[in-house]
Amino acid sequence: MTNIFQPKLFSLLKKEISKEQIISDIFAGIIVGIVALPLAIAFAVASGVAPQMGIITAVIAGFIISFLGGSRVQIGGPTGAFVIIIYALVEKYGIDGLMISTIMAGIILVLFGLLRLGSLLRYFPHPLIVGFTSGIAVVIFSTQIKDAFGLNIEKLPSEFLEKWHTYFLNIQDTNFYALSITAITILIVMYSKHLTTKVPGSFIAIIFITAVVSFTNIPVTTIESFFGTIPNDISFHIPALDFSNLSMYIAPALTIALLGGIESLLSAVVADGMIGSNHRSNTELIAQGIANIVTPFFGGIPATGAIARTATNVKNGGRTPIAGIVHSLTLFLIMLFFADLAKLIPMSCLAGILIVVAYNMSEWRSFVSILRGSPFDIVVLLSTFFLTVMVDLTIAIEVGVVLSSLLFMKRMADIGTMIPKEIDSDSIENYANIPDEIAVYEIGGPLFFASAKQYAQTIKEIGFSSKILIIRMRYVPFIDSTALHNLSETVKTLKNAGVIIVMSGVNNEVYKDLKKHHIVDLIGEENILKTFEEALNYAKKIID
Repeated sequence: MTNIFQPKLFSLLKKEISKEQIISDIFAGIIVGIVALPLAIAFAVASGVAPQMGIITAVIAGFIISFLGGSRVQIGGPTGAFVIIIYALVEKYGIDGLMISTIMAGIILVLFGLLRLGSLLRYFPHPLIVGFTSGIAVVIFSTQIKDAFGLNIEKLPSEFLEKWHTYFLNIQDTNFYALSITAITILIVMYSKHLTTKVPGSFIAIIFITAVVSFTNIPVTTIESFFGTIPNDISFHIPALDFSNLSMYIAPALTIALLGGIESLLSAVVADGMIGSNHRSNTELIAQGIANIVTPFFGGIPATGAIARTATNVKNGGRTPIAGIVHSLTLFLIMLFFADLAKLIPMSCLAGILIVVAYNMSEWRSFVSILRGSPFDIVVLLSTFFLTVMVDLTIAIEVGVVLSSLLFMKRMADIGTMIPKEIDSDSIENYANIPDEIAVYEIGGPLFFASAKQYAQTIKEIGFSSKILIIRMRYVPFIDSTALHNLSETVKTLKNAGVIIVMSGVNNEVYKDLKKHHIVDLIGEENILKTFEEALNYAKKIID
């Protein structure tokens, strides 16, 4: 158990954290707390629950994830990924059903961590992740049209097409005050960073627009007119549980657990790249699980690692879990003393913030990039995307995983006869006379989603110990978009460290994929040679 569960905070406290770093973490935590406030409220409202539930989640889950997690800088709380799941759960089973599903998801996440499954979640291919993330973004955008246009619709259908049909039937009732507030909010959130990077645009938009609406009595819906007041305390509540109905919560609980696990580990990986550290994936899953078990009893919703807030933490100097703890305490103090003011926030302002969140979640550049690639990746991407939007996220993930596996087996069967059976004259004894400044790494098979992470990590480790890294690609029959994504990030990291990348033996199909995804541009066309001998001679000339 001690090898599996090793919170980063405890490890860092044993080594002692400098006073300067503690001060830096406190300031980063305060800034992230301010960033998290409008997002926590907006995600709760978009999920169909009371706004205070989002703040409570950021406070309690955020604290637990930082205190017990396996990442130095992870910030936990409610995220856009859960919006459509929560909305559907509340509509079907009520708040108690949501609580039970979240607690069960927490138990599943703890089991994932104890069974050391943290590393297995990286086998989810990149097109699948982009597909459901983009699908979630479209759904979030769709849920905000009512508030963005100020439409007076009592019951909004949950189905995507029916929802848009209802919007078009009611478009003539648009409240142009609400629409103007939405547009101004979007402009402030997107362009305020040109004026200041310290105060988030969403916070500026909420303060400015709420003040204007309150003083001028503009006729728009606010949190108070829609939800009532926001309580400034946190209370304990046990959900009503009928054990005979427990089985119906298994599917949504598994969806929350898988989505939460994937997003938290993705966020931790992104953070690792930003600070040059390594997170403990199983510890992170256990911490996420504990957070999701505890938080519902205090009125919270599902939580996971938040990529944008984690990146904000890093950019503002956060380097230890102290920043995440301060972030949750900051939100608690805001809730304690300023809850009465939060109820005045216009719903159209929150809609504007969430529309920007949806745009940032959409990953449209990755989406377009995958559409230019392999037909196999396109099938997985579009299937997951359309199922997420039109049917259900749970089904989308299940179908995406099965499709990825089947298509991979098909690709392996197709190229099975193409892999060379014998090593050619460029054998391993040739490595003996290579200068110390040059490192060589050979990839011995297809670069696809299951092996991409391991190859990328090994390439990075070998590359950092040399001036020039030669990557031999003669036995790579194909490369999928997950591997292209990981390889691109690895090349960028090594280039930033001053390492020169040289490739040899790249076949035509793989070269086309590298070209499409701009990896050839990153490496330099002149650094891609036909044979290992040419690559080695080229590398020797560089160091001479």
